[in-house]
Amino acid sequence: MSDLEANIKIVLNSESVSSLMMKLAELLREKHGETQKKWIDSKEAMALLGVSKNTLQKLRDNRAIRVSKPPDIEKYYYDRDSILDYLDQHAVNTD
Repeated sequence: MSDLEANIKIVLNSESVSSLMMKLAELLREKHGETQKKWIDSKEAMALLGVSKNTLQKLRDNRAIRVSKPPDIEKYYYDRDSILDYLDQHAVNTD
């Protein structure tokens, strides 16, 4: 192993690893023709949007994306289609 190879470091925080794993899982599901879940949890929503927990909360509070909070469950669920629509609405043409 050369000195250059020995000095290469890859630094990943837990958020970037989680995001990478979610994207990989999504690609594998698409490749194998599996349907995607309509309602996703906060971690999946953050990974799909590429945002922090605070930004996700702002989007939820501003009603920019659809959210569901079933009674007696301490968890929010996000509509995947509304997230994809939100991203489409804010797409920027770089032509």
